[in-house]
Amino acid sequence: MDEQRPVLRAFGWARVFPVSGGVRNGRAWARQHLDALGWTEHAPESADAVVLTVSELITNAHQHAASAADLVLTWDGSFLYVSVHDASPEAPRPREADSEATSGRGMALIDALADDWQTRTNPSGKTVTARFHPRRGPGVGWCRSG
Repeated sequence: MDEQRPVLRAFGWARVFPVSGGVRNGRAWARQHLDALGWTEHAPESADAVVLTVSELITNAHQHAASAADLVLTWDGSFLYVSVHDASPEAPRPREADSEATSGRGMALIDALADDWQTRTNPSGKTVTARFHPRRGPGVGWCRSG
């Protein structure tokens, strides 16, 4: 009799980044996991886009929601999902910042970098999730899945 083994469909990592010092630590934490997946070596532009997205979403949680950022990275073998939950129910939106403005470009950057993104609200705030497919250069192998 053949024993059926469960198939791993996705895996991920989660961590809370407090308002004090969370952005820098979030970038480093995300980069560490991208290194483990092989993205930094095999899909460096995608890895940089993910790290920038992590930075922007944690910054938004800290500045606009005045809350910690609950960050979850989920890899399903095809896409990496970057999700950040914060305490504000207000959905973010891309906007055009004045050329002199020092902020206001975060969601527009994510809109340009991610394959897509969405926001889901719940009684405790909202979760913004951006989806990334690793972009490989010619002749570069597939990213590791574990």
